[in-house]
Amino acid sequence: MKLPQFSKTSKLKISPGSHSVTTSNGRQHTSQSVVNRWLATLVSMATSDDCPQNGQEIVAQTSTCKTYLSLIEAQPFLHRLFLIDFTVEAAHTVLASPKVSGDSLLMNLVEKVRQAGVVGAGGGGFPAHVKLAARADTLIANGAECEPLLHKDAVLMETEAAALVRGMQLAAEAVGAKDIVIGIKGKKKHAVEAATEACKGTNVRVHLLGDYYPAGDEYDLVYEVTKRLIPPGGIPIQVGAVVNNIETFINIAHAADGKPVTHKMLTIAGAVNSPVTLRVPIGTTYRDVLGFAGGLTTNDPVLTIGGLMMGQTTDDLDSPITKTSTGVVILPRDHHVMERKLKPAKVQAHIGKSACDQCRYCTEYCPRFLLGYAVEPHQVMRSLAFTETGADYWNQWAAMCCSCGLCTLYACPEELFPKEACDDSKAEMRRKSLKWTGPTPDIKPHGMRDGRHVPIKTLTRKLHVEKYDLPAPLYSGKIEPGRLVIPLKQSAGTPCLSKVKAGDRVSAGQIIGETAPNQMGAILHAPLAGKISGVTEQQIILER
Repeated sequence: MKLPQFSKTSKLKISPGSHSVTTSNGRQHTSQSVVNRWLATLVSMATSDDCPQNGQEIVAQTSTCKTYLSLIEAQPFLHRLFLIDFTVEAAHTVLASPKVSGDSLLMNLVEKVRQAGVVGAGGGGFPAHVKLAARADTLIANGAECEPLLHKDAVLMETEAAALVRGMQLAAEAVGAKDIVIGIKGKKKHAVEAATEACKGTNVRVHLLGDYYPAGDEYDLVYEVTKRLIPPGGIPIQVGAVVNNIETFINIAHAADGKPVTHKMLTIAGAVNSPVTLRVPIGTTYRDVLGFAGGLTTNDPVLTIGGLMMGQTTDDLDSPITKTSTGVVILPRDHHVMERKLKPAKVQAHIGKSACDQCRYCTEYCPRFLLGYAVEPHQVMRSLAFTETGADYWNQWAAMCCSCGLCTLYACPEELFPKEACDDSKAEMRRKSLKWTGPTPDIKPHGMRDGRHVPIKTLTRKLHVEKYDLPAPLYSGKIEPGRLVIPLKQSAGTPCLSKVKAGDRVSAGQIIGETAPNQMGAILHAPLAGKISGVTEQQIILER
């Protein structure tokens, strides 16, 4: 259906007596499906700075109001921009309407996925049930896996391709997608073969990607698959696409069968004797899995959790594995990449301020710049020379940076830190509530984009990790540590509140953490049966 005159000034009124919504043009809608569609529309606004254009088609699944309601209540700016008369009681009255048809409200796919605690498993951690509330014509599984040395998505495609395809079909039905695509790098032959075989006789297809970094960036992936360019600062749904990681779709398939997310697949690579990909209970520490990789080959290890390019650096081996962990690359502290990553932020900025000669290499290799977006790290580097005066302007050139790290770890001939400067600039813009005010030309990919793709092998050489570039085969044995450290925040949104206390005994799959009412987040479940030995505001300790 068409929703006329929809813009940031549109308003929505939910009327408890008539089970209706009244839009700003005075039109009243009474059907339950239309109420649901409006709620879905508002939730989509919660994930983007941009609104649909006037008259854009907006459709949503029925029977998902409960999910939308909690998200709307969790987003104060939705009340400010869209709602003139909204109360919890009114919305719940609408939810109770007997007009809802089909599956039970609590048992549709969106609710099952929410109850299972499924989040983006590729690192983003966005609650998957929210994406399933959207409407899109294209559904994409992101199997690019372009972080050097990590292999968990390829292993999952090789071993659980049937579940991947089923999860995608379920998700496609939920969002209304007709084009259902698995994006895989052509070089991953076994994964391509397994996925292609699983797609036979279905409406799912395989799209082969080039072996460059960062092919897995959503903007890049959506363009490669659809030739559509996401609006600056936008999200895939704005061009009719929903994108999830391979493991997320597999978890959606399991959620449809009532199985919660309790385990995580990840790769252990780098300075270990035998790189390995394994499935472990959430809350397992990295120290507990090192033995399955044959132990360390360095006495002073530093971990990059999530990969060398975009991962978080720590030397804490007792860091827990979470729902968003994709893998860890371990290197000696004196490895050149680690020496660079471990430099204090003030030192990085001081070096950049004194040495950047504005050569533009960081910008000319930037994947977002090459897609046509106004991202220019070399201009952001100028902000290092300013304090309060002038810095705001230069900061804005970082607004659409994807933090891939290519500028810092590959492009800069002086080994400066433009990615970190962009990160700081984006943080400063958020602190000051600044938005991009620079030029917004028509987006058009750079003519040299294809020629400037950085092959993974070339990047591996630049990072000096060729000797660590080894297969990481699947360990198929069961891993059950005696102690799990389960963080209460493992997704976008707010942390969970513990549903257990010290001394409680729990069963595998039992809910142990849930967000506060009307807050966005993801439910936590006990990965194993055992006893709760400790609970803090940050984590739950479970012992077997």
